[in-house]
Amino acid sequence: MKSIKSIVCAVFLIPVIAYAGGMKEKPTIVGIAAGDDSFSTLVTALKAADLVSVLDGDGPFTVFAPTNETFSKIPADTLANLLKPENKAQLQAVLTYHVVSGKVDAATAMTLSEAATVQGEKINISMNGKKVMINDASVILADIDARNGVIHVIDTVILPPSVL
Repeated sequence: MKSIKSIVCAVFLIPVIAYAGGMKEKPTIVGIAAGDDSFSTLVTALKAADLVSVLDGDGPFTVFAPTNETFSKIPADTLANLLKPENKAQLQAVLTYHVVSGKVDAATAMTLSEAATVQGEKINISMNGKKVMINDASVILADIDARNGVIHVIDTVILPPSVL
């Protein structure tokens, strides 16, 4: 869990350091992900899908972000196949299924039962005890605030029904 601790530190320290250094804005969603090694697979996938500029844009977006550990649950050959240029559309569908337009913080998410994704299909949002669930994924870290939205770290890669 060292990587999650580094995320928490980054969330609270980056804005302070940036402001002190003359930068006036928080990093974007992509900036936060690229600055933490636990999201390197996600960043690689975003690059392969040509989605970096989108999630680096104005937003706001809510991203349910899988970590490297989460991606490791997918068979390596399946992930490698998704990252191939000829599978770009399928990779885009999977990644944009993890994104909701608008900024949905954890408190708001707990009041919802579903949300439309950028990919076009809906995700289910529910509570399991005190945990927020996105389909079958648990939110393990919520409300990482970015300049252009919010990140919630999840423990399972979620797949749109059309890709299943």
